[in-house]
Amino acid sequence: MSGLDSAMAVIGTSLWVFICATVILFGWAAFMTGQALAQTWRPMWHLGPYMLLLAAGCRFLDFALFGGTLLSLPGYVVTVIILLIFTIMAYRATQARKMVNQYPWLYERAGPFAWRDRQG
Repeated sequence: MSGLDSAMAVIGTSLWVFICATVILFGWAAFMTGQALAQTWRPMWHLGPYMLLLAAGCRFLDFALFGGTLLSLPGYVVTVIILLIFTIMAYRATQARKMVNQYPWLYERAGPFAWRDRQG
């Protein structure tokens, strides 16, 4: 079994479907979820339950439309991790932007995902 075949066995579908459905389509949905949760000042732990549900929807879409494996624990875990990465990135970027824009006398940007106390 080659490396690509073993990767396809883990994700439960073809690599092309995984990239299009999970990374692009559901990655965008995860990114928007992260932005929405940060915009409404929700705590970061709220990302987890939302991504568990979004990953279940992604796995079902892979199964229903593309003939992927529905009940694949490794595929589900990989999907959750990929979606959490997108969500956390969006959450932190949005939170950093909001903190700097809302409190410019207190904070300044310290990169795309962080802020720091304003000096002076």
